Amino acid sequence: MAASIDAFFYGLFMDEGVLTTSGVMPRHGRKARLDGFALRIGKRATLVRQAGGTAWGMVFTLTGVELDRLYGAPGLELYRPEEVEVTLENRAIITAVVYNLPKAPGPHERNPDYAEHLKTVLTRLEFPADYIVRIG
Repeated sequence: MAASIDAFFYGLFMDEGVLTTSGVMPRHGRKARLDGFALRIGKRATLVRQAGGTAWGMVFTLTGVELDRLYGAPGLELYRPEEVEVTLENRAIITAVVYNLPKAPGPHERNPDYAEHLKTVLTRLEFPADYIVRIG
């Protein structure tokens, strides 16, 4: 059996259906927040370090093979894993891996369709309304 890894997702991969369609089986989904980071949307989403920032997302348990499959897909191969500590809804703090772009998108990069789709996912998953309003 492959090793299980807790992964923090902050973009459209928060949606279990998107993960399943991408050929992975997400397990043990939990809402979480990552402090010290902010969401930035260019062509795709990424997180950037920001003092006082908070990014919301979902933690799913996947295998390393599944994560390699996800981030080996066209357009995602530039994302790099980073170990972070996230706070779950029950206030437990756990270590998780998060995938980020090594270079944040520039201020001119925009993807309004992605931002709207992400807002829909965040609303359906009942994340804080003040966070959803700031997207895109």
